[in-house]
This record gives sequence, structure tokens and C-alpha cells, in this order.
Amino acid sequence: MDLGKRIAGLRFLIHDRDPLFTSAFREVFTAEGLRIITTLPRTPRMNAICERVIDTLRHELLDRILILNEHHLALVLREYLTHYNGHRPHQSRHQRPPDIATQPARHVTDLNDLRSIRRKPVVTGVINEYHHAA
Repeated sequence: MDLGKRIAGLRFLIHDRDPLFTSAFREVFTAEGLRIITTLPRTPRMNAICERVIDTLRHELLDRILILNEHHLALVLREYLTHYNGHRPHQSRHQRPPDIATQPARHVTDLNDLRSIRRKPVVTGVINEYHHAA
């Protein structure tokens, strides 16, 4: 596991009651200041958010690309994570990405000129991002 600087932005670790999650596993994350939340027994809907992210990964990425090896998978997932947090609209965030600070603010009058829109292929060309030209 290599979260690097991103671990500072995390506050919680949510997992089910699988015996794989030992006390040593929990101590690693507790030492980083994360609050461990264990799901309640016999409540399958508590994992809905994780399942939705996994489903999104499958439909938008993994069903559309042939993964060659572990290194290739790590590279593709890293690129997709950048796209997912920096550009992809999220319904729960009013169609804005999580890293909203990375995007410049646009006035409504700036959106009228469609000639200024540029396409940028990302994640090995599987996904396209659209941006206003400078």
C-alpha cells in the first residue's frame, strides 16, 4: 500500500467484519490518524458506496481495456483516479469533481463559445475530457 501524501486527506477506513482485518491491520491505519469504522453484521447495504465505485470502475474502465499485468493495472488505475477526482462529474456534488479547487472558475458567458472547447484523451485513450482552450 502506497498512499503517499493522499493519506493526509483521509479520515476514515470502513471495512466489513472479515477476519482478514486483524488488529495489526487496524493499528497501521490508527497510527496514521484514521478512524476505523466496522460495518454492522448482516447489513449488506452498508457497502453500497464501495460497490458503486467498483461498478463505476468496471463500466467506465476495466470492461473497455485489456490489462496486461500488475504494473499496467497500477498505471491505468492511477490515471483513472486523476480523472475521477479532477474532472469526472459526480452527481452527489452537483456535477462537480471532488478536487474542485483544481478547476478554474468559469462565468456563464464563457460557455457560449463552443469553438473554444478542446478534447483531451486520458487513461490510454479510453476516456475523453473536455476543456476550454486557453
